[in-house]
Amino acid sequence: MTHGVKIHSKVAQKAQAEILTDGALQFLAALHRTFESTRQSLLVAREDAQRRLDSGVPLDFPPETAHIRAEPSWHCAPPAPGLEDRRTEITGPPERKMVINALNSGAKTFMADFEDSSAPTFANMINGQVNLRDAIRRQIDFEAGGKSYKLSDKPAVLLVRPRGWHLDEPRITVDNAPVSASIFDFALYFYHNAHELVKRGLGPYFYLPKMEHYLEARLWNDIFLFSQSYIGMPHNTIRATVLIETLPAGFQMEEILFELRNHSSGLNCGRWDYIFSFIKKRRADRSAVLPDRKDVTMTVGFMDAYVRLLIQTCHKRKVAAMGGMSAQIPIKDDPKANEIAMDKVRADKLREVTAGHDGTWIAHPLINQIARKVFDENMLGPNQYHVLRQEVKVAAEDLLNTKVPGKVTVEGVRENISASLAYTAAWVGGNGCIPLNYLMEDAATAEITRVQLWQWVRYASRLENGQPITAEYIDGLIKELSPGIKKLAPGVKDEHVQVAVEYLRSQVRKQWPSEFLTSDLMPYLAVADGVDPVFQLASL
Repeated sequence: MTHGVKIHSKVAQKAQAEILTDGALQFLAALHRTFESTRQSLLVAREDAQRRLDSGVPLDFPPETAHIRAEPSWHCAPPAPGLEDRRTEITGPPERKMVINALNSGAKTFMADFEDSSAPTFANMINGQVNLRDAIRRQIDFEAGGKSYKLSDKPAVLLVRPRGWHLDEPRITVDNAPVSASIFDFALYFYHNAHELVKRGLGPYFYLPKMEHYLEARLWNDIFLFSQSYIGMPHNTIRATVLIETLPAGFQMEEILFELRNHSSGLNCGRWDYIFSFIKKRRADRSAVLPDRKDVTMTVGFMDAYVRLLIQTCHKRKVAAMGGMSAQIPIKDDPKANEIAMDKVRADKLREVTAGHDGTWIAHPLINQIARKVFDENMLGPNQYHVLRQEVKVAAEDLLNTKVPGKVTVEGVRENISASLAYTAAWVGGNGCIPLNYLMEDAATAEITRVQLWQWVRYASRLENGQPITAEYIDGLIKELSPGIKKLAPGVKDEHVQVAVEYLRSQVRKQWPSEFLTSDLMPYLAVADGVDPVFQLASL
């Protein structure tokens, strides 16, 4: 056992032996001891920043980095092998069948997601590492139910999204402290696969989620430099795409690129988390109350400004400006409804490619053909770095524009409650992405439902009939809708639904919404994985 490292959970011995090796744990411990204090200080800085926002200090572009934004000569690293053309990127959890289907989907790249579409049970996290290791070595083929799953000759290029800076990994401690979930996911994947990926003509490529400040990007860059040196790999081999999915990061796009510039492969419009962050960060601002979730589209003021600024920023610095996720999935039993849904996908992807995006996200292999056709017809080269969007002028007030047409409706409230309960129950049960009403829901979309319900109660929003939305009104709808949750999310158990009910009832009554439901509910998974409840509570 590596000195100071303890594993507080049981997984299959074979998986432990293959992934949690002494060498990997020594690397993880080295990263923890070197960078954990910086991570903690950055998380404290987030809290300080939120207090300033609550007191009425508006968000703005950082004055101390104006010189970075003004300097035209710096650029990011050139595209790494396999990342020159990213017109369609499929995403999903690193479950074995999903990995094969996604790599075979025809998309240019596959983002294996340890974050929003994965419920972080220890088995899910470790098995995901096993699956990616096997896929890289082309040893992932298997048979199940009389069906063969086999990797194609030209699979998509693999990228990996670790969990965000805010999350701990309580099943592993170093010197009696839980490690960062971000570092845990990154470390195991990088240690086991970086050299193998380069040998195969690619490299270790990542997506970095939920950052709120350019200093958080600097931390990632320092980890990249340390890690490359640790295993004897040339610096700048790693590439990372940053998801701009928090409101503060929307004001620091150039700075984030600058911090990661020699390891950067661009930015992504993480649209759903961005809406979640917009509500959460402006929690003390009554003017920031938004209407039904369906009305907060990519064409409303603050979202359109965010998209235009991201594309301009990326192309100014010669990296990819990736579009966001269309949540629609195929509707197999209703051709007419399916065509309507797919028309929405086409319109969304046409908006993206016309605006200047270099690629887009999809959640289902059958969507690839639709998204790919739109980009093939409208993006003739491998990317659109030449589309500089120099006409774009985005001011702070544009990113904070709360003029969103729409109302808060009974249907919108009911849909939010159903989605929140179904997703939370599924997550506690070990499933991190579920189809609801022919939309793929993950943690980001579930978070929108939670904070919208909180926001509507907090500011006594009124329905179309004039009725105020109160905690008691939400309670009544929860009581009505909760018996049907197991039908919406097959596989969840009564106790999982009860956790979801109690959680949502408590959330709408809080002074401020919790930062992340995943942080709140992680103790349930940890205890289920065998972590001592006393230790788990002490580490919160």
